[in-house]
Amino acid sequence: MIRKIILTLAILLNLLLISAKPVLAQDSLATKQEQFEAIVTKVIKVEEKEIFGNKQKIQHLKLEIATGKNKGQSIVVENGGLQLSNIQYYSENDQVIAAKIINPDGSANYFVLDYVRRDALYTLLLLFILVTALIARKKGLASLVGLVYSFAIIFGVILPQILQGNNPIIVALLGGLLIAPINFYISHGINRKTHMALLGTLIALFITGILAYIFIEGAHLTGFASEDASFLQAVSEGHINIKGLLLAGIIISLLGILDDITISQAAIVFKLRETSPHLSSKDIYLKAMDIGKDHIGSLINTLILVYAGASLPFLLLLISNNQSFQTAINYEVIAEEIVRTLTASIGLILAVPITTLLAALHKK
Repeated sequence: MIRKIILTLAILLNLLLISAKPVLAQDSLATKQEQFEAIVTKVIKVEEKEIFGNKQKIQHLKLEIATGKNKGQSIVVENGGLQLSNIQYYSENDQVIAAKIINPDGSANYFVLDYVRRDALYTLLLLFILVTALIARKKGLASLVGLVYSFAIIFGVILPQILQGNNPIIVALLGGLLIAPINFYISHGINRKTHMALLGTLIALFITGILAYIFIEGAHLTGFASEDASFLQAVSEGHINIKGLLLAGIIISLLGILDDITISQAAIVFKLRETSPHLSSKDIYLKAMDIGKDHIGSLINTLILVYAGASLPFLLLLISNNQSFQTAINYEVIAEEIVRTLTASIGLILAVPITTLLAALHKK
């Protein structure tokens, strides 16, 4: 009963935190252009022009504005007049995002920015929910509730607090403390297995945070390896600690994977104790660790392959420069990913023996 009361209070506390509307630096993030959705009703003509010495196709499109105060109005837009590495060309009936920019003399320029991809994304999301519900049933639905809760904390608490200029490391740790317990108990129930998995997760998270801090400082990382970080620093007028943001990202990204590995190890331990009550805590630990070592091996392979798959364009660019490995790893953009991947991997590996030991020592 006490545990249920604590859990209920924690949920209410988090709902209050989410409902609170923090004051953001909106002025610094505001855009001066007006964006709206439109439909391409006609491709008026396509011509070829020379732009900075390169021939490029220019489209003249007729759009019907689909959102905003000018809904239903028709406009003509020139598309393809900028020198870009990847120019989108549109066809009739395409749904697009366009922008209107007011010039100092009062005239307006219109630009097509990109496709409207919302329908495809919503369809994929619905497919994901259906597959989860059909295969995993109640546990799958519980996990989806936990996922929604995690996003609510991230977008309702963590990101606004960082935008306000608060320390990203502290915000990420507190966010992790808000996300992990509720997520674990929603997905796996209130029981001894979940208690031990949660404790192992928090310890591994703390160790990973320390390691990440040490090696971010040791490698002299600034967090400005990506253009996103530089742009964020500019629009936030220097209020955000970019180096702290790098560490915060490592902490948050680790949370979800730790759930899987710690719950699995705790479940193995309690199942061994149930089926073989005569075994000592030491024997249970050793047997569970035999399985845990396989888990670690597959986990390392998964992390590396996932990173390689997500970074293929960057890796191709790297090897095309014909630079030595020792030279390449000194670039901050590469060093940052190495520190991120290896510190997170160490935290995951340590979570296995930590959680296994806690569960093996726990007795009714």
